[in-house]
Formats: sequence, C-alpha cells, structure tokens
Amino acid sequence: MTVDRDQDYWAGLVRELCKLPAETPWLEFKHNNDDPDTIGEYLSALSNAAALDGKANAYLIWGIENSSHAVLGTSFVPAKARKGGEELESWLLRMLSPRLHFRFVTLTMDGQPLVLLEIPNASGKPTQFAGKEWVRVGSNKKPLKDYPELERELWRRFDRTPFEAQLAAEHLPGSDALALLDYPAYFDLLKLPLPEDRAALLARLEEDRLLVHNEAGTWDITNLGAILFAKDLHRFRGLARKAIRVVVYEGKGRIRTRREQEGRKGYASGFSGLMDYINALLPRNEVIGQALRREVPMYPDLAVRELVANALIHQDFSVTGTGPMVEIFSDRMEITNPGLPLVNTQRFLDSPPRSRNEQLASFMRRVGICEERGSGVDKVVFETEFYQLPAPSFETPEASTRAVLFAHMAYKDMDSRDRVRACYLHACLRYVQRDPMTNASLRERFGIAPENSAMVTRVIKEAVAEGLVKPFDPDQGRRHAKYLPFWA
Repeated sequence: MTVDRDQDYWAGLVRELCKLPAETPWLEFKHNNDDPDTIGEYLSALSNAAALDGKANAYLIWGIENSSHAVLGTSFVPAKARKGGEELESWLLRMLSPRLHFRFVTLTMDGQPLVLLEIPNASGKPTQFAGKEWVRVGSNKKPLKDYPELERELWRRFDRTPFEAQLAAEHLPGSDALALLDYPAYFDLLKLPLPEDRAALLARLEEDRLLVHNEAGTWDITNLGAILFAKDLHRFRGLARKAIRVVVYEGKGRIRTRREQEGRKGYASGFSGLMDYINALLPRNEVIGQALRREVPMYPDLAVRELVANALIHQDFSVTGTGPMVEIFSDRMEITNPGLPLVNTQRFLDSPPRSRNEQLASFMRRVGICEERGSGVDKVVFETEFYQLPAPSFETPEASTRAVLFAHMAYKDMDSRDRVRACYLHACLRYVQRDPMTNASLRERFGIAPENSAMVTRVIKEAVAEGLVKPFDPDQGRRHAKYLPFWA
C-alpha cells in the first residue's frame, strides 16, 4: 500500500532499484515483454515474494536491461494494451484473487520511456492469478505448489503479521511521514502535550506502532497509523476503499439516493466529525412537553455511536474493494462492514470480545471511542428498549456484518419476527444483568398495559417455540414464570 507520488519520486525509486547488484525476489526488470498472461503470473509471484521478504511492495519495471540495469526504454504502453478486447489493467484485476491495488506508472528517465508496475504484498492469503499461485525463487518465477516450504513460510507470515503491522507507506523522510498524518489529533485524543521537537514527536508515534523507523534511517507508516490518523485515506491507495461511506436514501429502498459522502480522515481523528455528520442527517421527532416543543433524535445517540465504532473495528481488512458503510432510510438505518463476525450474531450481547484487529480495537478503547469490555451491544439493546424502538437486527449478508436500527413502530404494527426478536434480546439483556425475563418485564419493554398481558404471553410462547428462550424452571407455574435465552 502506497501513497500517491510525483514523477520525481518514481524516477528516484527506479534509480535506487537499479543500484541493486541483481534482481531480487520482489524486483524484476523487463525490456518489452508485454504478454498479458506473463504479466499476471509476475503479479502473483512478486506479490507473494514481497510478503515473504517483509516488503510492502514489489516492482516490475520495463525498459531496464536485465543484467547491467542500463536504461534502454520500452515500447510497452499499458494504457493501450489489451487482452481479448478488454483493457489490460481491467483484465488483470479480474484475474487476480484476492484483488490487488496494483498500479502502472509511466515515466521518462534519461530521455527513455519506462513503465513501473507497483505490486502490493500478499495479505491474508497467497495472491493467485487465474486460479494459480506463483512465487519467486531467486529471480525465477515458479508455481508456489512446487515449493511447499515457501508456501508454509508464507502462511506463517500471514499468521504472524496482523493487518495493523503491515506497511501503508515506506521509506519516507520524517517530515513527509508527519505530513500524511493528523498527529495533533493523536496527542489531543490521548490528552498529551504536543512535543516541541520533531524527534520526540516521531518517537512517540513509533512507541504506539503508528510509525516504524526502518533500517535505512527513514520512516514507514503502518496500516494502524494510516487507518487511525490519515489526513486523507485516499493518499494511501490500499486504504482508500476503507474510508467509511454514508448514504441517505429517499424512502425505504435504495432506488433514489438523496445524499452520499465518503469520509477521508482516519478513524480516530475523524470519528467525532463523522458522528456529528451522521447525527445531522438522521431524522428527528418533535416532542411536546408541558410548555415547549423540542426535537429528539429518532435513534439513540449512544446506540448509533457504538454500532459505527463496531463496524470500523471489527471489519475484515482482507476483504478488498469494499469498506464500512452507513445507510439511512426513512424507516431504519443500516451499518455494514466487510467480513463475517467471529461470534454468532445471536451471541453478540453476551460473548466476550473477539476482534480481528486487536491493535486497532485497543487504541480505539484507549481514546474512548468504543466500549472497553465487550462489543457495546448490551448498550445498544438497552437504549432501543429505553426509547421503546423495535429491537435491532444483526445480519450477515454476502460475507458482511450488518446492524439495523429501526425507527419507532407501534406494537400493533410490528410483525411476529419483530416481536420475537425483541423478546429474545430482552431475555439476553436481562440475563447479563443477572435477572431473568418475566411477562411483566417484557410488557414494560413494549409499553403494554398490565391488563393486556396476554399479548406478551403469546410473544413469549412464540419465542419458546422457535427455541430462542426457555423457561427458567421447566416446572414453573404461569403466574410467576421466568425465562432465559436458549444458551443460558
């Protein structure tokens, strides 16, 4: 993952790479070889080799002589290259799995045209081209399956290197690294004084693993540093799609979009502004008090905050091409993040916290953005009950996790699914508070008068029949019956 660069940077990089005594597993020079299948195989091989060598990127450069590294120039023009009528770049992207945010850079050096292909390292799983995995052995391209020891080492690397520790940008002067990060926000959130000199500032950011001082004496920005404090996530190509998107629709469907905004700031530095923006878009209800009219939010602020924070923290960063999203409809709001949850959705409320991104979660907890223990879902359920809203829904559509908050709905307008879901989550909430659910507690949750207790009894019976709740005591009488979630 890299930041956007100018031509001087790319020319300087090529000169530095040409100084190497020979090609490396993550570096290949070509003259004019523009065969699409060969390029695709190199994308796979170099990406996997970069992961093995701990490099953020690999490089394939056209226009450089293989052994002497002399500048020859090239006739290869990626923008004009095609495969079967399809643009080369589009075809390569389609044939790679997982998709890579590679890029072709055209430049001129010593009066000769060159092309550089920057290839991110493999992350989470080996990079495949056309269903086949390749690797570099020395300067040779080989099928990965023929080298089981390299394949094992590659998987060990994936296990050892969490997303947060991988590099978003590397080989930067200290001033350039700081220019990409909103470092004053780091000190503000931690309530620390801003150091007066740059060395102390860099050292503090390195202490929290936002930066790495590399062997060359320059600085690398980790994914953790970029995702938390980027001034602009779009400057980091591999993280651009991880910026949160907020979409407001007309009505209950996705046919007409009223407003759409994609965030640019890092999650920590931009969270307060993000929440202000979302809350300003949410519909509000007018309440008439004894003397004054006042507006109250349709959804509890705390519930929205917890769910947005969870979407950022628990997403699967290895799922490319998508990011967290908040969608606002006339009757609900949906908060979606890439990746299936590590915990069954029915156990969100009581399960101990498990996160794919522990360093990210830990920092977000330190600065008070998310819940210290657990997922905060107990707060979400409590707030929806307090506001007497329908129970939230937790879903897993297409390898994603989605939380849905519903606008106010009278009991008579709720369908059976809404009522049973509310009953189950109420039983879960009562259980974690060490208090079984009763007919009376569920009546209070729905705002139903005591004389209508039979309505609630029917809901409990449905929940028992669906296996979501169970009697506290199989031999209990109806008058003082208590209920627990099925897993208790």
